[in-house]
Amino acid sequence: MSDPARSFGSVAGAYDRGRPGYPSEAVAWLVGNRPAAVLELGAGTGKLTETLVALGHDVHATDPDDGMLAVLRERLPDVLTSVCGAEEVPAPDGSFDVVVVGQAFHWFDHDQALPEIARVLRSGGHLALIWNQRDERIPWVKRLGAIIGAQDQQRSEGPLVESPYFGDVEQETFRHWQIIDRDSVQDLTLSRSNVAVLDEEQRRAKVAEVLAFYDDYGRGMDGMQLPYVASCFRAEAIARPQSDAVPQAAPHAAPHAVLEPDEDPEMPGEPTDPDVLLIDFR
Repeated sequence: MSDPARSFGSVAGAYDRGRPGYPSEAVAWLVGNRPAAVLELGAGTGKLTETLVALGHDVHATDPDDGMLAVLRERLPDVLTSVCGAEEVPAPDGSFDVVVVGQAFHWFDHDQALPEIARVLRSGGHLALIWNQRDERIPWVKRLGAIIGAQDQQRSEGPLVESPYFGDVEQETFRHWQIIDRDSVQDLTLSRSNVAVLDEEQRRAKVAEVLAFYDDYGRGMDGMQLPYVASCFRAEAIARPQSDAVPQAAPHAAPHAVLEPDEDPEMPGEPTDPDVLLIDFR
């Protein structure tokens, strides 16, 4: 079976169409309100990159899968990109104010990636992590998760908490919603790493199962609001490893660019918002 961490390029289009974006207020909390030099690791098709750019940040977007970055380049041609992993970043020491990771930190080799991230951060710089997690306290959302898989519900901030290269970890959560319809719920399904590695017949069967669920619970042309909790973490770099050489890579840019789990995953430990209706649509 294929490595799930490298399975997304084959479904880059579905990933881009089916995955939710990130709320602006969450990204502002992660990076700050002042323009910053940002390194984005695991940028994928640019779902987070787009919000970072809209907030005025100068972004260098990286991903180990060139198929994913191809979609990002089409949408954001002025953003500097590099094909690389988090374990070997093509940048000099102290190049960035913030390193941001959306929905990808759990794929990293943390023993290598965390010192590498600390290396490329400037003094006072910080690492910021974000995960979109479906709010599966709502019955129909939990049923959908049981069908499509809950790998994306997992998060792994633990290595950051334990790292000697970073200080205390701050945490915040932001609620938001994604409108899904009969087409986008198929893309959402196909974008899952556990589905992407299936053979064609198995993928068709999984999509058919999701469509049957949607037709039973959905709102047809009106779509449905799929609730998410964006779990955010940030920590300042407090130590930098010694490096004898700077890894090199050929970035792609426009000429003017500047340089998943348990069946019932644990949601962030906060009281239930009284304004959120934890009900089934039936």
